[in-house]
Amino acid sequence: MIHKSRVAIGAVVLTATVLLAGCTSTSVSQTGSVSKAVEPLVLYAAEAYDANMGKAFTAKTGIPVKVVDDSTGPLLTKVAAEKNNPQWSLLWVDGDTAFASLDQQGELLKYQPTAAYNTVGKAILPTDNSYFPTGTTVMAALIYNSAKVTSVPTTYQDLTTAAYRGQVGMNDPSQSGPTYPFIAGIMNQLGGQAAGVADGEAYFSQLKSNGLKVYPTNGDTLHALETGQINYGLIQSSAATGETINVKPTSKYAPKVVYLPKSTLLPSVLGIDKAIDKTQQAEAEKFVDFALSPAGQKVMQAADTAGDSLYWPVVNGVTALSQLPTFPSAYQRIDPTYWGPLQAKVVTWFDTSIK
Repeated sequence: MIHKSRVAIGAVVLTATVLLAGCTSTSVSQTGSVSKAVEPLVLYAAEAYDANMGKAFTAKTGIPVKVVDDSTGPLLTKVAAEKNNPQWSLLWVDGDTAFASLDQQGELLKYQPTAAYNTVGKAILPTDNSYFPTGTTVMAALIYNSAKVTSVPTTYQDLTTAAYRGQVGMNDPSQSGPTYPFIAGIMNQLGGQAAGVADGEAYFSQLKSNGLKVYPTNGDTLHALETGQINYGLIQSSAATGETINVKPTSKYAPKVVYLPKSTLLPSVLGIDKAIDKTQQAEAEKFVDFALSPAGQKVMQAADTAGDSLYWPVVNGVTALSQLPTFPSAYQRIDPTYWGPLQAKVVTWFDTSIK
């Protein structure tokens, strides 16, 4: 942490110059003491609150954070491409399957966070502390236009019937972080680890035959719902709840949300790159603890109150935003150590066979 004591003008200029260059720096007080070295952190993230968190963390600790914000799919592709020369310090995206895969490849730093996780948080936290859930949504929420349709499915299988032909849309797993865990969750229910992906592939093939439409991300699927291209959308719960908050119902468009059994837990997850040096490792650990602290959770909940802030907390002492519905009782946690390594294979299959 940078000391808050006044520093000599020359030392300030030197420190700022070195920080901007991305190198290790120190700050010198009037007494001549030298503070602990500071290095900028590079945060790859796909969360609406990532930039706010970076600023709040820097304000508290003096540690600079460069945020590289993008959709989850491109970020994971970037991480994979940089495997032999990582450019990131921290990764923060939705879904723990990718992190389980990175852990199996030996790319994540193990750390015991100071936060006390609640029951749901403990269910998501990996036993080896290789990554850190910061909140959870579920996938999928079924959002539908109640102004146009009256049929409301009660199971995922209902969506393959004639009543829903050509009316259902979902996201593209190669672009949308929430979508692969949803696909894996369906496969987990239909086949599980014992039977594999075949029954799940058959289900999505049935959806395609029934006119399934695939859009890049939550926002695109919602746009298709708003403009009448579809009447039912399978999207992330935070995006679905946000739509009901943002939209004033009319005679033509009145979004409502239901949860089909079983919803799959979709945590927002932080991971630390094992390849960074010891100084950055210590700084990254501080970032994790700050994100999970009451102050960090307030940052998350204030940044996007009709979107990513609509998550259910996973640490004790934090209350969900009042706009959120009751946490779905029929939910599942898929095993990320099994489904994570299958992600590339399943996403490739979906892109070639379903889109």
